[in-house]
Amino acid sequence: MKLTIESTLVAALIGVCFLIGSETATAQGTPEQRYFDWAELPHSPAVYADRRMRMMSLLHDEGLDFLVIPGADGYSDGSTFRQTNDFLYFTGLEIPNALLVLDLINQETLIFAPGRDPRFESSSRPNDFPGRPLADDPDISRLSGIHMILPVEEFSAHLGEWVAMGNSIALNLGKSGDVGAVEKTFIMSWSPVSTLQDRIHSLYPLVKLENAFEQVAKLRMVKGPEEIATMRRVASLTAEAIKAAAGFVRDGVDERTLEAELEAVYKRNGAQRLSFASIIKSGPNSLWPWRILATHYDRRNRTMHDGELVIFDVGTELDYYISDVGRTFPVSGTFSEKQAEKLAMITAVSDAIIAAIRPGITLQELLDVAIAAIPEGERPYMQTGSFFGHHIGMSSGDPSLLDAPLEPGMIFTVEPWYYNHDEDISVFLEDVILVTQNGADVLTASLPRSPQALERMVRKH
Repeated sequence: MKLTIESTLVAALIGVCFLIGSETATAQGTPEQRYFDWAELPHSPAVYADRRMRMMSLLHDEGLDFLVIPGADGYSDGSTFRQTNDFLYFTGLEIPNALLVLDLINQETLIFAPGRDPRFESSSRPNDFPGRPLADDPDISRLSGIHMILPVEEFSAHLGEWVAMGNSIALNLGKSGDVGAVEKTFIMSWSPVSTLQDRIHSLYPLVKLENAFEQVAKLRMVKGPEEIATMRRVASLTAEAIKAAAGFVRDGVDERTLEAELEAVYKRNGAQRLSFASIIKSGPNSLWPWRILATHYDRRNRTMHDGELVIFDVGTELDYYISDVGRTFPVSGTFSEKQAEKLAMITAVSDAIIAAIRPGITLQELLDVAIAAIPEGERPYMQTGSFFGHHIGMSSGDPSLLDAPLEPGMIFTVEPWYYNHDEDISVFLEDVILVTQNGADVLTASLPRSPQALERMVRKH
């Protein structure tokens, strides 16, 4: 049957209307999302309420009035959103572009949050981006136990009132020291705290800004049972990944292949992210710290050869908590006499540190123990920063105070580094340690440490 031009146009228009109608119906049928449809608190609301209460007590004793903690920027360059550690530690919430305020005067917790989540909005694609309320979602307040969630636009007015009343505003600068103006250069990376600090200073040059780093560190250094349980799991997962990757150490393999084998075990066992970019370095690369190796785009991928050593300094992240573990392996499967001697030496230093760990001892005293355990001729080649280790938890640089006596629940690494450029040899060992009532619990004890056991891990495959 022959169709006229008019009938063809009518049919086409009917088809277009049908498609538009279907698309509209689909878009209208996509429900608006809710925060707790996508997320859950890592721990119970009571855990976070207890942390906030203890933080308020510490800050109140210092005569402070308000602690302001910024959340992370909600947009990313393709990586999964990761909330700032302090905001997450005290709330369990992943709300972007928000501000947490601990009101020490009234003993209240306030969150200033966007009314809606801009990541869930797109006017041109309503079916794919159906919207999500944040400050406007009553379930966030009800399920988090934080009852004052206010529009972020109201923060400026509240801040102005606090400043006008002469109240002190505390920030956690991430290190000790006075709060001054943010040092600015032509090229710089801004952290959420630096951004907040600069904005407050620009609005209120005479504001009383205080640094709450030491108080936050005192609290976060001692891990709760919920944190310890997670850190046991992530330490065990990392140990198993290193064991698996060690089986691929051999002549002709490149460093990136070992990274792939290591990180595959992480992902298969539930880890969400890396603690930091995996540091696997062999031969001449092993003689250089990661900051130097990482200064160029493709330096960290050399092919290893028999007779060389390969060092693992690696970690992963599981449920917001990280690991940081290190071992040294012989590429051939057998250490030379000198390599075994150097490795046994730093293992003895590590053993001396771990044996001295107990409640009440300070990190400075552990450093003294470490130095005493190093043969005098080897001391120029040993890393001597802090105490041959660092606190870990939600990051590989968890806040810590070097003069604070150890307490049960503290978790840190013990990692004596040995860089000998005169003899072209570097060895490394790193374990994760939990301070207990009676001493130390090595959370990475399942990972062999002796030269003979490390050789067997390579030869096994």
